[in-house]
Amino acid sequence: MASLSEWIEGARPRTLPNAVAPVVAGVGAAIALDAFSWWRSALALLVSLSLIVGVNYANDYSDGIRGTDENRVGPLRLVGSGVAAPKAVLTAALISLGLAGVLGLVLVAVSGHWWLLGMGALCILGAWFYTGGKKPYGYYGFGEIAVFVFFGLAGVLGTVYVQAGRVSWPALACAVAVGCFSTAVLTANNLRDIPTDIEAGKRTLATRLGDKGTRRLYLALITVPYVLTLVLAVAGYGLVALATLTIPALLPAVGAVHGGKTGRELIPALRDTGFTMLMWAVATAVGLNL
Repeated sequence: MASLSEWIEGARPRTLPNAVAPVVAGVGAAIALDAFSWWRSALALLVSLSLIVGVNYANDYSDGIRGTDENRVGPLRLVGSGVAAPKAVLTAALISLGLAGVLGLVLVAVSGHWWLLGMGALCILGAWFYTGGKKPYGYYGFGEIAVFVFFGLAGVLGTVYVQAGRVSWPALACAVAVGCFSTAVLTANNLRDIPTDIEAGKRTLATRLGDKGTRRLYLALITVPYVLTLVLAVAGYGLVALATLTIPALLPAVGAVHGGKTGRELIPALRDTGFTMLMWAVATAVGLNL
């Protein structure tokens, strides 16, 4: 039976910035529209956190029962390592995704925008079928697109929309930027796992692009947010340029990817990319409203 610390590690806490950053950026855009609601923001954050914990447990379960995680290089996997029963991890995934659904329903009800139920359902289905089902889309190279859509566009724009009832061009720029950051985290993860994924028959985008192509993709993805930062600054939100101060925090990850590091040497790159994304979101939220 897995210990509490192992369950926490299995939830992959290092991925939590991917859930927090879109809400922070969305809150900043909502404040700029004079539409901030602290409790709607809090609900959006809880939905995002429940969703990412759910997808992490679901990924652990699905990969574990397929045997994909047997030779994994990264952090602990509950099913793959044998410390937790598959049924227990599946239950944890369903509880987390169910909580995201209930909290999302409350948020939709209080906002009155019922069409958002469709988007919420897509997010939950996307979380499960990333590695679940007979033909998981994460095994066919579509994981990066899903992360960009769900933890970028949907996360940021959804947070803004449930508060303001509309979105703005700065909100869209934030959504694209956070989506690129979040996708870069997954790209670094899949770069690390290329050898084991090929062996397990998992055809991620990284295995299709190859080592060099995946490294180029990562560098392109982390460039986009800073280009958009400069665009926002020139467009009249000058203090958004504060977000460029986060670049030094990203340099170790850039060095690891560009320098050809592999395996466990890439694990800190995931952490540094996620942390930089969160700092960028905070700095941009502040810059939009100063």
